[in-house]
Order: sequence, then structure tokens, then C-alpha cells
Amino acid sequence: MQLPVMPPVAPMLAKPVKHIPHGDHSYEPKWDGFRSIIFRDGDEVEIGSRNERPMTRYFPEVVAAVLAKLPDRCVIDGELVVPDRARGRLDFDTLQQRIHPAASRVRLLSEQTPAHFVAFDLLAIDDRDLTGEPFSVRRHALEEALAGVTSPIHLTPASTDRSLAERWFHQFEGAGLDGVIAKPLDGPYEPDKRVMFKVKHERTADCVVAGYRVHKSGPDAIGSLLLGLYNDAGDLASVGVIGAFPLARRRELLTELQPLVTTFDDHPWAWAKQEAGSRTPRNAEQSRWSAGKDLSFVPLRPERVVEVRYDHMEGVRFRHTAQFVRWRPDRQPESCRYDQLEEPVRFDLAEILGLE
Repeated sequence: MQLPVMPPVAPMLAKPVKHIPHGDHSYEPKWDGFRSIIFRDGDEVEIGSRNERPMTRYFPEVVAAVLAKLPDRCVIDGELVVPDRARGRLDFDTLQQRIHPAASRVRLLSEQTPAHFVAFDLLAIDDRDLTGEPFSVRRHALEEALAGVTSPIHLTPASTDRSLAERWFHQFEGAGLDGVIAKPLDGPYEPDKRVMFKVKHERTADCVVAGYRVHKSGPDAIGSLLLGLYNDAGDLASVGVIGAFPLARRRELLTELQPLVTTFDDHPWAWAKQEAGSRTPRNAEQSRWSAGKDLSFVPLRPERVVEVRYDHMEGVRFRHTAQFVRWRPDRQPESCRYDQLEEPVRFDLAEILGLE
């Protein structure tokens, strides 16, 4: 492979902001998938990742699409996503399962849950290195390079109209997207630097604290608190964790929570009991990325309520780690239900990707 921009390349990043910025920006939907930079030189294709490790072997159907649809020599930044056609939205949980060590399983999943690639920046085309060019030039070149491209390769929508970006921010969440990206029109491509801006949804919910994990520093501090919400059947479901506390506060929390420590026999997640200890709650954050991690936890009587900040849901769980806001001694645990959560406006992913 001989390209003007060679792998590995650390993707350009975005810094979080509260509001969609004004000024000379290009606005795009924020896709919820695996950030990837695709390198193609003739018959050679490599799919780079956020951590600069190749993911080529996990997505053979994307490699085939690249060979069939992208220019012969190019480097394109974008996102790997898996659409759920039945629900009309992105499916990040299914995308996570695509990272599998067995080649036979990789082949099967590539047929059952094929990934798509959404392109949003052009780093090189033919012998031309575009990384030093302003984004306005790169975007125009990307549109020319992908003119007439068809699924499963897509060109992300982009606009300099901030009011349209506001509408995207509220509408596209219903299709599984998680915000808006703003790119300075005059900015070059700067690998591994936070020079773009991202605006994500931010909401709060009152959750039950149902357990804790110890901190990696030792057993005298809390690592994370396990959160639960009651569903319509009255069962306490695992919805996520919070864990961003100063070390001193982690140690205080361990002491504070000891009176609530209980056995699995007297806990809503009694099925987690094992002879050798405990394990992670059902539907908790298990994936290929967490393989080998200790996800055991200490059960607590579900009596304390905490208000947390979250961006959006993925199925029945918070998509990302929630953030602590405050304790809620005024709330009863039984009042912490799914029906308090705000439902995003439904929007069909097919309208964004142009799927039929």
C-alpha cells in the first residue's frame, strides 16, 4: 500500500459543548458506531479504528463494498454502523458483537448483521494529500469522490445552516444518532486533536442504587455504583453505572454503603448468586470490549436513590456511563421507573441513509 496518507492515523476528535456553535461551521449528524478510517490502494483495503488498530478482518462485507464503490486510491474518515431495518434505527449492541475472534463467526455475522460505512471526511485522493486543506475543500472533494455512491457506503448529510442542524439534533435521535458535530470550515485535518465540536443530548433520571464494584486501587474504595429502574412488571432492571468520583469520596462511599450490603438471596438480582461470588447483572455492559474484565459486584438493598445525568438509551440501558448529579433522599425507590425517561421523537434511519 502506497498512499499519500498511510495507516495508522489517529482520527480527528471533537470537544463537547453545551450548544451548537454559531459561525463558519459545517454541521453533521453525530453517528453512533465505530469511528473508522478506510485506506484503499487498488485491491488493498485497511480499516483503521479510533485506537489505530485495524478492524479489517471483522468487516469483510465492508471491504467488499469499498472495493466495489470507493475510488481506487483514497483515505476516508467515517463511521461503521449497523442499521436495524425493523426498528428504523442504528443498533450499537449488534455492532459490538461484530468484534469476534472466530473467522467462521465473523463470516456469519457479516451476512446476518451487515455493517454500513458513513463517510464524512476525505484525507487523500489519488496522489493528493488533503489533510492540510480546509474542511470546506475536503468536503467538496468528498462529495465529488462519492457522487452516486450507493448503500452500504453513504455520504453523511452536511449543512452550513445552523437552524437545520438544530432540527437534526432533535429529530435524528429517534433513529439512533446521538447529537450533532460542528466542523470549522477553515480547519485542516488534525489527527488526535479535539478541534471539532460535539453537542449531545443531556437528560436526568432518578435511579435505584442496587450494588457496587470495588475500585481498581483496592478493596477500600468504590469503583462504580450499579443503577436500576423498575419496569412495568415491577422488576428492577439493570440500566448502567456511575463511577466518576474523587478517590477520597470513593472511600467515603464504601463506608456509607456498608449498612446496605445484603446477600443475593434477599436481592432483586438474586440470580446473580454463584458459589464463588457474584457476577454482573443481566443485560449489563458485557461486550467483546469488556472480555476478561472483572464485572462482579457487591449487592445492596435497593433503598438509596440517586439522580444521574445521561445522554440517551440503547435498548433498556444508558448508552454511556451516567454522571452523578445528587442524592435524592426525598424519592422512594419504587418511584424510579422507566416511564420517567423522555422518549425521543421517532425518525426513520432510512430517511437519513437513503435506504429503500
